[in-house]
Amino acid sequence: MTSGRILVVDDDAAIRTVVREALRREGHVVETAATVAEQRRKMRDFAPQVLVTDVILPDGNGLDLVPEMLEVNPDMPVIVLSAQNTLTTAVRATEQGAFEYLPKPFDLGELTRAVADALAMRAASGRDAIDAGGGEDLPLIGRSAPMQEVYRTIARVVANDLTVLILGESGTGKELVARAIHDLGPRAGRPFVAINMAAIPRELIESELFGHERGAFTGAAARTAGRFEQAQGGTLFLDEIGDMPFEAQTRLLRVLQTGEFNPVGGARSIRTDVRIIAATHKDLPKLIADNAFREDLYYRLNVVPVRLPALRQRMEDIGELAAHFLERAAADGLPRKRLTADAIDRLSSHNWPGNVRELENLMRRMAALSREDWITAAVIDQQFSTSIASDAGPVIAAEGGLADAVEHHVARYFATFGRDLPPDGLFDRVLAEVERPLLKLTLAAVKGNQLKAAKLLGINRNTLRKKLTERGIDPSDLRRMG
Repeated sequence: MTSGRILVVDDDAAIRTVVREALRREGHVVETAATVAEQRRKMRDFAPQVLVTDVILPDGNGLDLVPEMLEVNPDMPVIVLSAQNTLTTAVRATEQGAFEYLPKPFDLGELTRAVADALAMRAASGRDAIDAGGGEDLPLIGRSAPMQEVYRTIARVVANDLTVLILGESGTGKELVARAIHDLGPRAGRPFVAINMAAIPRELIESELFGHERGAFTGAAARTAGRFEQAQGGTLFLDEIGDMPFEAQTRLLRVLQTGEFNPVGGARSIRTDVRIIAATHKDLPKLIADNAFREDLYYRLNVVPVRLPALRQRMEDIGELAAHFLERAAADGLPRKRLTADAIDRLSSHNWPGNVRELENLMRRMAALSREDWITAAVIDQQFSTSIASDAGPVIAAEGGLADAVEHHVARYFATFGRDLPPDGLFDRVLAEVERPLLKLTLAAVKGNQLKAAKLLGINRNTLRKKLTERGIDPSDLRRMG
């Protein structure tokens, strides 16, 4: 459990004492205050990481002071205690920006858990790492409202073993969230094992997950432990769970139900002790409707859903993210670069179909290729015009057909990463780059008429609408173009 500096504000001396001692037993450093004036002084001198405050104080209202306290320390979670146990108080606490609201009389265990959750949220959002100068190792970055909701959900699940399902587009940072949940929880220091279902041949998935005995199949010369055994005592991250073959889903469901599994070709059962975190960019309910995913497995996995926003839904985080990736690039030995204000504006106008991963790749590429210390909007425009993430349309060579252009395009993608392979998800990335200009140009040609566009493309209208949403295309813009 993460320890922290906690300020407890209550005019009742008995409550201050009980709460202080309970939090100190959890390893926290605790200061107390009985008035608003004392609270303001200790906010300045003690600099708490979490504030626990009563509503009714002798010289003011603790709830009214929450915005003021957050202005002094915007990254400090506030836990509000109140004997005014009404819905209005709870709603006001949320509206004022409180992290948690606990009605009096409150359970001490519930309060200590709320404090632990609040500290975990700070750690997940990287605030304490920033204070300590460890910015390059932040697990997650962003102060936008969508990311704050992600941090809050993470904070509520780190201390338990509930199964988590992380949902979000490719490149949004699903594995980072899984690692944050593992590293901030009681299984930290034990194995974190990740397996990508989309990267393993269907016939090998069961062996990869559960291991196999010698002679279980041709080429099985020795017993091999699977990912469940490798993750024993820790966390197993099942990435791209939507790509798991149906027959393997059945075996996984049985493990989740019984806590036991048999290696391929083995008769003995092995008891497993792992926390399961799964992730996918696919629409699992649709896969269920198409009989491609088990409904009972979905409900086993979807105990706590964490929905990651696309980068275009959290544009206010662009500047902080871009600066972070440039710092990471410098730490890896690339030239140190900085962004001008107009560069950040230009980045914020891009659609980012590849999400945070696309932004990171762009920053590393500019750190390596840009000759100037400061990166301007003009430099970014130049990169966008030649980059794999270009939003300007398809790259078609003056001579040769589309196949030649795509081959040239993909070859340049691999060349960008030198000796390293590009990030996983290349098929979807390239497909998106082809689909986006195809959809935009088709809709522009028919003046935004989706029925005509669907007919011209040879797909139904619902499929067209879904693809427009996936690619972030607004048909009204194309109607104006036409």
